[in-house]
This record gives sequence, C-alpha cells and structure tokens, in this order.
Amino acid sequence: MNKILKYFPNLTDRQKEQFAALPALYEDWNSKINVISRKDMDNFMEHHVLHSLAIAKVQPFKPMAEILDVGTGGGFPGIPLAIMFPETRFHLVDSIGKKIKVVTDVAQQLDLKNVRAEQIRAEQIKGEYDFVVSRAVTELSEFTKWVRGKLSPSHYHDLKNGILYLKGGDLEAELAPFAKKIQTWDISQFYEESFFETKKVIYLPFK
Repeated sequence: MNKILKYFPNLTDRQKEQFAALPALYEDWNSKINVISRKDMDNFMEHHVLHSLAIAKVQPFKPMAEILDVGTGGGFPGIPLAIMFPETRFHLVDSIGKKIKVVTDVAQQLDLKNVRAEQIRAEQIKGEYDFVVSRAVTELSEFTKWVRGKLSPSHYHDLKNGILYLKGGDLEAELAPFAKKIQTWDISQFYEESFFETKKVIYLPFK
C-alpha cells in the first residue's frame, strides 16, 4: 500500500481498504488459477496495480464516463481504475471465461458496483465508450481493428475520447503508422521505480 499512497496520497478510507485487499484476493485466486505469474505476485502492487494506475495520471475519468477494458485478463487495468474512479462505469471484457470469473469475484468482494465483467470478444461488443483501455494485449494496429466503432463521438474529458494503452519496450516500429496523431507518456515521469523505465501510456484519439 505504501507505493500506492506515495503516488496517490488523497485516497478515501474506502479506496485504501479496497487497494489493501487486492493482494490477498489475487493470491487466493492464483492458488486455483494461474492468473498472474507466480514470480510477479511478489511485486503485485507495483507491477499490476501501480502500472494500471498510470492511466489515471494521464487522464482522470469523470463521473458517469463509460470505460471499456479489452483483454482485461485478471482485471488490469480495469479493477484498479474502478477503485480510483468509483463514479465511472467500467466494462471489463476478455474472451477467456476463467479470467472473467476471477474479475467478477474480485469486483464482488470489493463491492465495486461500477464494474461489469463479461466473457466476449472485443469485436462482438455493442455500445459506445469514452475511452478504451488495455494493457499490451496485441500490437496497436491490430487492437484498433478490434475496437473500431466503439468510441463515442461526444467528448467531455481533457483528452478527446480514444484508446489509452499500456505498453513497454521498443515501440518505434509499432507506433510508426500512428505517428501523426499518437501521444505517449513515459511512466517513469510519474513513478521512480526502475520497473517503469521502458513503459509508456499510449494515447490514440478518436478519429
């Protein structure tokens, strides 16, 4: 929890309780289903929770905004963001049923009434969202095909509606097709831990 409070000092008592409960919930699920790699559980709050919250540093979500988390896996970045923005609506989707089972249970255990989890392929989703978030599920060019037509044309955040994508490594070739409209933030400008040195938040606005 100390790392979360270091970068997000203004959490409510309820948010502190919810973030503090996450490690035990995922430890329990990890003993049944390999949701997160075993070695990564030792750095769970940094590698998964804090990483997910980098999106909050780039664009805080407004009440009643609709956010789609595609390929959420065990609930990242969606679950930490849903704790951070309790009045924002989150739709967490994944094609793998056992992962959605984990997300559903975690959301229920934390009493996150702003989370809806669904086993579905991204291409099959109906509806429009203010932002689509995700964490390195595929190359961005492929990801944009999955979520085409799912962004609302009505904008009311500082950033225009679009994709907020967490990814690391050498992204030059992958991002080249989007060079004229993409924005990136080095996560190391928000957090000092070495884990974040090569990681970025990528933003691609609504066409």
